[in-house]
Amino acid sequence: MDNLIFSVSQLTRYIKEVFDFDEVLNDVIVKGEVSNFKLHSSGHMYFTLKDNEAKIKCVMFKGYSSRLKFMPEDGMNIIAYGSVTVYERDGQYQLYCSKLEPDGYGSLYLAFEQLKEKLLKEGLFDEKYKKKLPVFPRKIGVVTSSTGAVIRDIINVSSKRFCGISILLYPAKVQGDGAAESIVEGIRYFNTRDDIDVIIIGRGGGSIEELWAFNEEIVARAIFESRIPVISAVGHETDYTIADFVADVRASTPSHAAEIAVPRFDELKFKINSYQEALYRSLKNKIKGNQMFIETLNQKLLSYSPNNWIVQNVQYIDNLHNKLIHIVTRKIDEQKRKLDLEKTKISNIGKNILSKRKGDFSALVGKLDALSPLKILTRGYAFVQKDDNIVKSINEVEIGDKIVLHLNDGKLNCDVLEKMEVNL
Repeated sequence: MDNLIFSVSQLTRYIKEVFDFDEVLNDVIVKGEVSNFKLHSSGHMYFTLKDNEAKIKCVMFKGYSSRLKFMPEDGMNIIAYGSVTVYERDGQYQLYCSKLEPDGYGSLYLAFEQLKEKLLKEGLFDEKYKKKLPVFPRKIGVVTSSTGAVIRDIINVSSKRFCGISILLYPAKVQGDGAAESIVEGIRYFNTRDDIDVIIIGRGGGSIEELWAFNEEIVARAIFESRIPVISAVGHETDYTIADFVADVRASTPSHAAEIAVPRFDELKFKINSYQEALYRSLKNKIKGNQMFIETLNQKLLSYSPNNWIVQNVQYIDNLHNKLIHIVTRKIDEQKRKLDLEKTKISNIGKNILSKRKGDFSALVGKLDALSPLKILTRGYAFVQKDDNIVKSINEVEIGDKIVLHLNDGKLNCDVLEKMEVNL
């Protein structure tokens, strides 16, 4: 047989046809470690699978990668399903994957852990973003199946706890294809209304596959973006979903969600009565305390009152006045006693002087009597007055003046008729 001469493209195409018609290579299952993983903007995945002795390039197009529940990472051990063929441009064979599974873990479990870690890093589970539930919800929105037991349980528990509570159902698909999108639509619908105070999302128990809609990223982000508080009530008490971590409150069962959202009427009544009694006691104690405080202020006001100060000072002045009177009286008494002593001394001295000079006084009295003008008048003399003044010279009167002539036994009113000057 003569050797055929191939062009590079012909040879590569021939090898590709050999690969494509090989039954084993068209349906292979390969396990290995992922390396050089890259998610292209187109949605295609490119990576390498390797073991200790060899490696093979792998491709997974968007049509298949979009259905993956987890995201491959470098160092992850996986099992790849697909076919081996040749990429003609580079002349190398590649594994074209149609399905991937984690080696050693279920794909759903791995996807759950990956999404949980991703959202945790973004802060979607942080307590600071959790919204408080209203104490008295007017209307509750429920996103769940219209045919399941969940809505019946919520209605029964709610109506028993508080008669007349309003519940609005958004009938959503909670399992299978399109379930996540249906739940998101229900959450967003209730957020367009103004009469919904709290939202409950949930379903009954089941396997991880059956509960998977509540592990989808779009559901988690819809819960986080809701302006209305969300209670997650998925499965049984031991079941946990991503929705439980993002929700403002996690309920172990749908019935428990109703208990969380709806207050008990009798408990509210008891609390109100307790608050009323506590308020009454507090108000009574406050009033009593204020009364005591006012009495204390009144006492202080009286102690600082100007009138009280005046009364105290008046009393002080009275005391000073009494002391002053006592001192003055005592001084006067002392001065009286001294004066009495001095008067006694003077009296004794006077008596002595009078007794000694009694004779002298008699002589003097005689002389004074002899020299008295009245004594002279008895001898026939008189004195003249003009206008109550004694006239000593004729020059002091004029003809026609009236004069008074004083004698020993009376007086004469006279008119001056003539003046005669006598030279002595």
